[in-house]
Amino acid sequence: MQGMRRFLVAAVLVVIFGAAPESAHAYRLTYKEQIYDLVHQQLSMRPENYAENIGWLELALKADFANPLYARAEIANAREWELYRDLFWMHLNLALVDQYLGWASDYFKFVAYFYNYPWRDDNLESLVRAESLFGIALYYWDEAVRWSAEASRFPWMSPEEIQYWEDQSYRIQTGELDYKAIIGRHMTKLQEVREAFQKMDSTTY
Repeated sequence: MQGMRRFLVAAVLVVIFGAAPESAHAYRLTYKEQIYDLVHQQLSMRPENYAENIGWLELALKADFANPLYARAEIANAREWELYRDLFWMHLNLALVDQYLGWASDYFKFVAYFYNYPWRDDNLESLVRAESLFGIALYYWDEAVRWSAEASRFPWMSPEEIQYWEDQSYRIQTGELDYKAIIGRHMTKLQEVREAFQKMDSTTY
């Protein structure tokens, strides 16, 4: 089921935006940790290169974990190894949420000004794209919540090197971080703007 959902996400992207960027798959990297190092650098240097960043993050999701000896934290036992993997999954999914929300903002019109009527159809098409991206962001948010719940089975066990991931999980568990609510507000606003554009005609311009 999870694999099918990811396939559908990829299919939506291809339909809406065309083929995924080839550069995201130009290198044959083996492990999550290898790809994460590159992703981290990419997000720091080019945070708004959404298509390429998403390509790398998707590649990281599909990759295997390295041996615990090469983890991004010191792993002392099997429980810490399980926690590490849960938090890693959560962190990658959160990064994808951020990227899809950023990408959606490129197409999201917050106000339908009357003088935008000549470009009404283009604006409506942009809203369709934004809506699709918000929907994909919501999928990855649900995945992040799921992995955070898995990680919460091991409270106060996080290695120091991934304390930030643990903090993210804590914020999810307490409701301090709630992208579902944020996306819901964006979708409500999007529908309001869509209706405003749909009501426009030559008499309102």
